[in-house]
Amino acid sequence: MPALVLTRALLLIGDSLAFRKVTQFTRIAPSQGNVRFLSSSGSLTLASLGLKSEVKTVSANEKNKLQQGISTIEVPKSREKKRVSGNKQGLVKEKNPVDIMTAPFAAKSFSELGIPPLLVERLEKEGFTIPTDVQAAAVPTVLKNHDVVIQSYTGSGKTLAYLLPILSRVGPLKEELSDGYETGKKIDIEAVIVAPSRELGMQIVREVEKLLGPANKKLVQQLVGGANRSRQEDALRKNKPAIVVGTPGRIAEISAAGKLPTHGCRFLVLDEIDQLLAFTFREDMKRILDHVGRRPGARGGESNSPLVKRAARQTIMVSATVPFSVIRAARSWGCDPLLIQANKVVPIESVTPAGSVNIPGTPSTTDSSSNVQPMPDVQSLPPNLQHYYTITRIQHKVDMLRRCVHALDAKCVIAFMNHTKQLKDAVFKLEARGMNAAELHGDLSKLVRSTILKKFRNGEIRVLLTNELSARGLDLPECDLVVNLGLPTDSVHYAHRAGRTGRLGRKGTVVTICEESEVFVVKKLQKQLSLSIQACEFSEGNLVIIED
Repeated sequence: MPALVLTRALLLIGDSLAFRKVTQFTRIAPSQGNVRFLSSSGSLTLASLGLKSEVKTVSANEKNKLQQGISTIEVPKSREKKRVSGNKQGLVKEKNPVDIMTAPFAAKSFSELGIPPLLVERLEKEGFTIPTDVQAAAVPTVLKNHDVVIQSYTGSGKTLAYLLPILSRVGPLKEELSDGYETGKKIDIEAVIVAPSRELGMQIVREVEKLLGPANKKLVQQLVGGANRSRQEDALRKNKPAIVVGTPGRIAEISAAGKLPTHGCRFLVLDEIDQLLAFTFREDMKRILDHVGRRPGARGGESNSPLVKRAARQTIMVSATVPFSVIRAARSWGCDPLLIQANKVVPIESVTPAGSVNIPGTPSTTDSSSNVQPMPDVQSLPPNLQHYYTITRIQHKVDMLRRCVHALDAKCVIAFMNHTKQLKDAVFKLEARGMNAAELHGDLSKLVRSTILKKFRNGEIRVLLTNELSARGLDLPECDLVVNLGLPTDSVHYAHRAGRTGRLGRKGTVVTICEESEVFVVKKLQKQLSLSIQACEFSEGNLVIIED
């Protein structure tokens, strides 16, 4: 009865004040346990809210009231007040609205993501027909000009997740303008992609070249260390590339020499961002961030404002693991950046060091300076992996590696060691037992490293022994076994090593060979990653699981 009287009173007030826009909401029928918000200003649309619909059902009595002239505003659950018993007031959980449409996470084709038809044709030609979850989430978001941090497990297609929106705006594949694209016309550098290693940089260049096609390969230029700098500068001057891919040192070096005009650059991609934050890259990264996408004459104070950041460049950061140091960097370098994970897009501001989402108006008890993962490391691992460990003495580790390869009948194996000096000796022992092996590390020249990787992809090398150099970003889909001869230093390094196998839905195996005194490290990794690492041994050419 009180609710009905209140409703009639509202109608009388609405008639007398028809020229005013009613913006207040009235709570009706609290005794029924349902919270409804009523207004005479009409229904709000989901587009105006920027949120997904979660609408409460309306009873028959409420429908009768609606027919009497009262309209209902549909309020998502994320904006509802939590009703609690007693005198305690519930906290208001309000989701931070993001000005993007819900990404088509279940996209069945690349054409649904809003990329040009010609680019879709190139993808189909290369055998890419269905986007992965991270691609379905990232491509539409980047196309809407948001600064982003893309996080997904290794081998999930993160490279294409940022290359596709860039190629939709840069080069001959954009908006079906390939026929009228003048390759001889001077083109400013429109995208700079920074990678921590030469191998990853060259791999990204190959991916871009595949999509551009042989006729437009010169539109992408690699600037990596270990190569002749003068030749790279000549290629920049002659080819006028639209996309530059390189390592921090070489990009900063050529930029400082005035040979790399990037002030008008539209995209800055930082691949393996957690590695680029290392102290060794500090000075080079500072120059890149200060000059890429920064117009000449911009003052320091003005360049840090959000409007200038948005007008200057779009920043895209990528990694399988995102420690909170990356979150802090994204807040500093980007303009209202978003964190993109498989099937989820959230504002960076909502991410806390513990990985939870902040409730506006509530204090955070977590130390923001801690280097904590915003999400469990297990989500950084490919889903189709089997994890094992076996115990042996240190002098027998290489022989245990050989027995492991035979027992699992692995064809392409990557074995990680912590010290470069151990690689040559391990290769010698394997080759002495008739197994094709090679070492890969940073002390080798660019040509030698490229040759070794080519042989490994072609199957000429069965076991590739390496250090942390190959744990980041290298796409070696042929790899079916990863072996840790030296234990990774933490769960992040384990995730990146394991990610060299089981890529894009394939099955893979990870075996850690350790001493008895190192078993506790394996148990610690198992706990941190929330996965099962089973004990095993290799006997008579078979893998035998040991019950703990």
